[in-house]
Amino acid sequence: MEITPSQGALPLGIEKRGDFGEIGMGVLSDGTPYLSQRGLAVLCGVENAHIGTISSQWAESPAKPRVSKIKSILEQAGFKASAAHVEIRHGGTVHYCYPAEVCLSVLEYYAFDAGANVQEQARANFRMLAGSKLRDMIYRQVGYDPTGQNRFTKWHDRISLNHQSAPKGYFHVFNEAHTIIYELILAGAEIGEKTVVDISIGQHWGRCWEDHGLERQFGARRKYPHRYPDDHPQARSNPQESWCYPLAALGHYREWLQDQYIEGGKFSGYLDGKVKKGHLAPSVAQLAIATIAPTQLPAA
Repeated sequence: MEITPSQGALPLGIEKRGDFGEIGMGVLSDGTPYLSQRGLAVLCGVENAHIGTISSQWAESPAKPRVSKIKSILEQAGFKASAAHVEIRHGGTVHYCYPAEVCLSVLEYYAFDAGANVQEQARANFRMLAGSKLRDMIYRQVGYDPTGQNRFTKWHDRISLNHQSAPKGYFHVFNEAHTIIYELILAGAEIGEKTVVDISIGQHWGRCWEDHGLERQFGARRKYPHRYPDDHPQARSNPQESWCYPLAALGHYREWLQDQYIEGGKFSGYLDGKVKKGHLAPSVAQLAIATIAPTQLPAA
């Protein structure tokens, strides 16, 4: 199995990361768990430069004895990698990300096969982290659910609080944003207190409502109580007053959402802002745009 993550049309990003003591770790946007170069060096009990040398010599032919042995260990486990690490720019910094399977192969080498350079620290850590334990430890430490079962939780929590909030005869933007939110989650976005796309939609739609005098056409909008789950900082000001709109305007709203918000660039602008703040991986933003706002074919 090829484990080196692909960096094709949708560049990889960092989905989750954290530093635990001297050990940096995280999960890439395709679900690959990794250690930083320094973190792997710490586990192996060697200098950071030694891990860097392994990376720089990885593609050489013929391979250096050390790299050849590490690759052999990796292949015996059923994997291969075209590179020892992946370089990801995140938050203005380049991160050297070593996939978990590569890390285990390097760790096993320094635990048993490095001759005079065998490290007791590497041996102890290998015993603790062999098999799937390193992968599981990374997921657990950074709070990543590889099954994807928990990624809908915060969205569902908001639905349970607000699905019947608007009075009869009115709709609210949160319920109408479910398709966009669902696609964002499938693309890998963490929907929660930092990524609340319905706020962006609501602000742009509210300006459209006022600028075009839509009240004269559809009737007056009104406020309704909107609530956030207790684990959201926004919950401190619950219930929050939010606009709801006459059902007569629903068709007009949906046309506006497609033509102006999604295809008009407002949605991509929102995602770009989240990427710049580090709340969203670039690959997630690109996948969401490609799914929700595909390139339009010219009319025949």
